[in-house]
Amino acid sequence: MKRVLFVDDDPNVLEGLRRMLHAMRDTWHMAFVQSAAEAQEILAGDSYDVIVTDMRMPGLDGAALLAFVRDNYPHMVRIVLSGQADMESILRTVGPSHQYLAKPCDADTLRKTVDRACSLSSLLSREELKGLIARVGSLPSLPAVYTELVQELASEDASIHRIGEIVSKDVAMSAKILQLVNSAFFGLPRQVGSPSQAAALLGTETLRALVLSVHVFSQYDASRLPGVSIEQLWHHSSRTSVLAKRIAEMESAGKRCVEDAFIAGFLHAAGTLVLASGLQFGYLDAREMAESEGLPQHVAETRRLGASHGEVGGYLLGLWGLPNPVVEAVAFHDNPSDSEAPGFTPLTAVHVACALHCESDRADPGQRSGTDLDYLAREGLSEHLDAWRGLAEESKEQEDAA
Repeated sequence: MKRVLFVDDDPNVLEGLRRMLHAMRDTWHMAFVQSAAEAQEILAGDSYDVIVTDMRMPGLDGAALLAFVRDNYPHMVRIVLSGQADMESILRTVGPSHQYLAKPCDADTLRKTVDRACSLSSLLSREELKGLIARVGSLPSLPAVYTELVQELASEDASIHRIGEIVSKDVAMSAKILQLVNSAFFGLPRQVGSPSQAAALLGTETLRALVLSVHVFSQYDASRLPGVSIEQLWHHSSRTSVLAKRIAEMESAGKRCVEDAFIAGFLHAAGTLVLASGLQFGYLDAREMAESEGLPQHVAETRRLGASHGEVGGYLLGLWGLPNPVVEAVAFHDNPSDSEAPGFTPLTAVHVACALHCESDRADPGQRSGTDLDYLAREGLSEHLDAWRGLAEESKEQEDAA
């Protein structure tokens, strides 16, 4: 049974939550407290999986409470439930919280948000990894792109179109900005189709505050990512996203599926940044194992670290509230047979695009995962592979000619 802690200084709000979630009493163990101090006291004695807190409270406020939880109970999922509207307060929650729900929040939205966060646990078995990922506030960005963005935001005639283009070039920035618009931090609509669209919705002033004041993005430090070429990772991610989108379009998939395939293709290796920056020596061991034993990288990661970069990336993006099809495509892109989703999905497009790029690049065996032919047969898509391979070859010819 999952354990959920609710914190709000308004007793009427707590009573409302208690009544609204009464039907969940056989599924969740729930505790309701009226202050951060009470929350700290209860956490000292019991373990909880999720904390849902208001922002404005006497004494320690919601942002400070979540920072405390992040530092002391990193395995917990941290959610803000608030009617707070001023920019300064909202910016303070961006770092320590995973998701932001706006009051009033209906029972179904709250239940789905908590259930989804809890269900992510099935991706990872090691508590150490869950704690590591839950502490991640940002991923390292390409230094040149980071500098370019800072310069653009600092200029008097900063262009939101140009900012969107810059953000779209970086895996880490794209992941973070999609977190912000797929949750209710700034009261924006969910299911945004691209990082550039997300940037346009946030606007120049909000992005300026997030980047220059809150430091929502972090810059790549080569000493913290040994053995990882962030430029190669960006190049592979970029190519995979474009091919995944073209494959989805070839299949006449709907607009939502095409957009999710593109986003998931771009973010599918985000877990590599988490593993390489958080578990440097273990990640290096996994790379050496892959090379010495001729194993696919994701297999060596699972043996050495207990999870693959796909599962780690999927867990992070799920915590950040990205859409389920994107999370699934990232989590299972190396092992699509582990997914029960039927038919052609963004997962199909990302898996095939990633595998075909490795194939066309003649990557070393440790980098190859291969196309899962059993999965394609299960979904009745085996005969489509030749056409998708043709798209990959065409894309490579265009890149070589450029």
